[in-house]
Amino acid sequence: MPPLMHGTLPLTARLEPWMTELVENPKLCQELLTKYGSPLNVHNFSSMARNITELREAAAEYEVDFQIYLARKANKTLGAIDKAFAEGCGVDVASFHELDQCLKRGISSDSLIVTAAVKSQALLELAVQNNVVLSLDNEDEVDDLLQIANATNTPARVALRLASADPQISPTRFGLSAERWLEFLGGVTNQEALEVIGVHFHLNGYDGGQRAAVLQESLDLVDALRQQGHSVKFVDMGGGIPMSYLDDSIQWRGFWEALAELPEGDESLTWKADRLGATGPQASKALYPYHQQLIRGPWLEQILTTKGADGSQSVAEMLNERGIQLRCEPGRSLLDGCGLTLSQVAFTKERSDGVSLVGLHMNRTQCRSTAADFLVDPLLVKTAGRHSRQLAPYSGFLVGAYCIEEELILRRRFEFPQGVAKGDIVAFPNTGGYLMHIIESASHQLPLAKNLKWDDGQWDLDGIDEIRLG
Repeated sequence: MPPLMHGTLPLTARLEPWMTELVENPKLCQELLTKYGSPLNVHNFSSMARNITELREAAAEYEVDFQIYLARKANKTLGAIDKAFAEGCGVDVASFHELDQCLKRGISSDSLIVTAAVKSQALLELAVQNNVVLSLDNEDEVDDLLQIANATNTPARVALRLASADPQISPTRFGLSAERWLEFLGGVTNQEALEVIGVHFHLNGYDGGQRAAVLQESLDLVDALRQQGHSVKFVDMGGGIPMSYLDDSIQWRGFWEALAELPEGDESLTWKADRLGATGPQASKALYPYHQQLIRGPWLEQILTTKGADGSQSVAEMLNERGIQLRCEPGRSLLDGCGLTLSQVAFTKERSDGVSLVGLHMNRTQCRSTAADFLVDPLLVKTAGRHSRQLAPYSGFLVGAYCIEEELILRRRFEFPQGVAKGDIVAFPNTGGYLMHIIESASHQLPLAKNLKWDDGQWDLDGIDEIRLG
C-alpha cells in the first residue's frame, strides 16, 4: 500500500514492528493524544536488547573485556535507564539530576560514570559521596574535585579525558593532552585524593579509523600512568557508534544529488531552497548521516581489528595484553528502534505567496537534535472515520507552534497523495535517541511532550514526567 505521506524525494524510515502496529491503529493514536496531549513521545525499549547484543558479540569475538554505558542525555526517560541496567549495562550521566535519578533507581556506583562537560559543585559532591567515577576534563575541575576529596577525606575515582594530539583529528574542546595530564598529576600534592582508574575520550563524528588511532593514544597514556603508579583499568571511547535510520542507499544518494542541482529559490524539495548546509551526504558536520552501511557490531569489529602503527598488534590485542577493559557510551545506536513521536495536525493553509503549509501541535525543538534537520520521512495517520470524502492531493511543509517565520518542524517538502486535514496525526519514527529531548524547549510556556512507555501490554506514563526539577 503506498504511503499516505512521503518526502517529495522520499527518505523511507526503517520501522520496528511495534511502530507499524501503532500507526496502523488510528483509534489508539487518537486516544493517546487526547489523553496526554500533542506532541507525545512513545517508547518501546525491546529493541535495546538487540542493539546491546550486537555490540557485545563483536567484542566477544576478539575476547575483549567490554562494557556499555547508555548515554542518558540521549533520552531522559527512566524507562531507558531501567532497560539498560536490566540488560547489564551502565549509564553515562551528564548532570546532577541525571546522576541523582540513577542512584535513586538503584543503579550501583560501579555502573555509572559522570561525563558532564561542565560539572557543578553539587554534581562533584554527589559523585564523590557515592564513589561514582568522574571523567575529568580540565585542571580547574580537578582543583574543585580535590577540595571536596580533601575536605571529606574521601578519594575520588576518576578517568582522564584525553584530547588527541593526532594532527589528522579535528581539534576538540574536551579534555587535555596526555603530556599536560601527566605534568599536572605530577604536581598534585595529595596523590591519594585521586584514584586514576581510566582514560576517556570524546570524538566528533563516526570514523572508525579515528577511534582506533585515539584508542592507541589512550593505551600509550595508560602505560605512562601505570609507570606513575596509577592502577588504570579501562579506556572509554565515548559515544558516536553509528546506526542507520534508512535502508535505501539509493534514496539517500539521490536526495543529495537532487539537492545539489536545486536552482536558487526553488522550493520543490526544501523550504526556501535550503541545502541543509551540505552539497553531499558527507560534506557537512551539521547533519547526521541517516544512512550508513557500517553500524554497531561490524563498525566495532573494524576498530578492534585495526593494526597499530608498527603493524604488529591489533587494537584488540593491545587491550588484552594490558588487561584493559574497553568501554563505550552509545546513545542513539542503543536507542535505535525505541521511540516514536506523535503530533496532531492543527491546520492546513497557504503562505502569503501560495506555498502550502501543514501546522502541527508541536514546536521544532520536539523532533530535532543539534543537526540541521531530521532526514527521515514521517508517517501520516488518518483519524479513524473522519474523512467522508476524498481529499485532494496536497504538497507542502510542516510548520510548528513558535511565533517565528522559520518555525519549520522539518525543512523538506512533503507529499500527501490522499490529502491531509486538521485532526490527522503525523508520526515521526525512531526519535528515541537525541531527537525528543536533547534541545526540547517549553518556550511560549507551551508544555513539554509527555513520555509513554510500553509496559506489561499497555502504554503508561514514564516516571520522568512525575519529577519536578528544583
